[in-house]
Amino acid sequence: MSGIDVGEELGARAAQARALALLRIRSRALAVVITPAAVAVVLFAAGAQGHLGGPVWDGVRWAVLGVAVVVLLVAAAVAVAVARARPAVSPTVPVAEEGAPDLYRLVRDLADRLGVPAPSAIALTPDCDSWLEDRTHRAHRGGAGREARNTAPVLVIGSPFLWWMRVAELRAVLAPVVAGTDSSAHPDIAAARRFVRGLDAAVADGAAPGRGALRAVPAAFTGWVARLLLRACREHAAEMERCVAATASMRAQGVDYALRIAAQEQVGLAYAGWDRLLTRVALPAWRMGRWPSRLDAGVVSALTELSRRDRLADGFTSRLGERPACDLLEEPGIADEATSLLAARLFHGGPAESGPDWAPVDWQQYPDEVVDRKWRTEAARLHRVLDAMGVPPASVADPAVPTLARVMEHLAGPGGPGGPGEELAAGIGAAVARDDAQAPAPGPAQQTASAAGPDPLDLWGPDPLPLFPLQPPRTGTELLADHVAAMVCCAAVDTAGAAPGLDWLDGPALLVDGERRADLAVPVLSLVEDGDPDPLRSWLAEVGVRSDKPVRLV
Repeated sequence: MSGIDVGEELGARAAQARALALLRIRSRALAVVITPAAVAVVLFAAGAQGHLGGPVWDGVRWAVLGVAVVVLLVAAAVAVAVARARPAVSPTVPVAEEGAPDLYRLVRDLADRLGVPAPSAIALTPDCDSWLEDRTHRAHRGGAGREARNTAPVLVIGSPFLWWMRVAELRAVLAPVVAGTDSSAHPDIAAARRFVRGLDAAVADGAAPGRGALRAVPAAFTGWVARLLLRACREHAAEMERCVAATASMRAQGVDYALRIAAQEQVGLAYAGWDRLLTRVALPAWRMGRWPSRLDAGVVSALTELSRRDRLADGFTSRLGERPACDLLEEPGIADEATSLLAARLFHGGPAESGPDWAPVDWQQYPDEVVDRKWRTEAARLHRVLDAMGVPPASVADPAVPTLARVMEHLAGPGGPGGPGEELAAGIGAAVARDDAQAPAPGPAQQTASAAGPDPLDLWGPDPLPLFPLQPPRTGTELLADHVAAMVCCAAVDTAGAAPGLDWLDGPALLVDGERRADLAVPVLSLVEDGDPDPLRSWLAEVGVRSDKPVRLV
């Protein structure tokens, strides 16, 4: 027997031992519940045989019986609440087998090579990670039979992997994940996981707001009991999952191990490109009521641009000649659009459907639909705040004309303790907060006559999706700098022939003579933070921008 086989067997035994420890905790809790009933049975049996007689023991017997009944009723109520609690599932986009037969074939072949059960289904997530997810709960499958309980877990694949990785790299990365289905099929491990997930769901239900007092008190008690049991399970559950992961990793070492080492580099690169694409490119569009419908295709462009700029990424683009993993999908564009919308809903809280204020945008329309609109919206907000502050216009002849000179003269002039920029920054921050508060709140998906099918997130249930903000709230000074830069870009477009553009790594970009100008941030910060307009004036003169000319606003 090889060292890998020995290590794999030891890891499996350790995982099973931890699972049995979790099940013993469940058994001990059950023993505590039935102890009063057992004592009552003993007392009544003793009385029936002529022992422990008299009125005192009769009172004790009936008192113990009352306690036993109350404990059993409370325990039954808690058990029902835990069983009915809906375990959390990750919001994903399901991939039907008829929509990706090659991908299903790859995963099943991989499972055969590993000697493990194949996953029951495949789903995509807008994240750079992959995992197995148990969805055998009756709330997720619509049934609670033994057949549903024995169903293999769902394989969740990060959608950026499909577009950036090649087929062989994806197979190598998925090998240790798919190998985990063997542990999921073990009855003890599966039962222990169901026990822990049920407790976790009961804790979440107990903390859920919006219940009346009649329902809140029992739910809170159930949550308290589940929390006590979870504390006892914490160490064993963590160690069980660690042993399961170690066992799966050892089992997968016999499949494309050398390629997996190289593929892990692509995992890190994909994560960096995906994070940059979301925070620099997608987030400005989401704030403008537009959601890029090809984020996964965009990550390829972003990583290609990174490879061009960063010498550490040299050679990665040579892989692009090989077959991409997204070719395993029959219609990759539809899958890309679905995961792009899910990303907008998770990371920004966007609505579930497109509409006039929440529309898809492709990359060709991005400069006009997002960049130019963003600049002019922020410039208009800046002038509205100046108007509210009573700042005089730069042009006395035509006071209604918005100009860049007005902004520069105000920020460069004398002011209070923090300078004129502090009051303006506070006003900008308040205006942004008001606009965000007036934005339509995301709601549940609405089915329309033209809808192609049910919302892919129906599995999530009626609860709102969790929101994972990509960036912390911006300070007033940061918002003011963004608004001043937007005003400068509007002036450059209107008076110097510049154009809005898209940089795959940095988002909205100003193009002058077809080349990106990335040197605007420093002179803008000098004006905003120090009140020094000279660096910005030099920049404007170099580009040929007229600060006294009117600017078109939204």
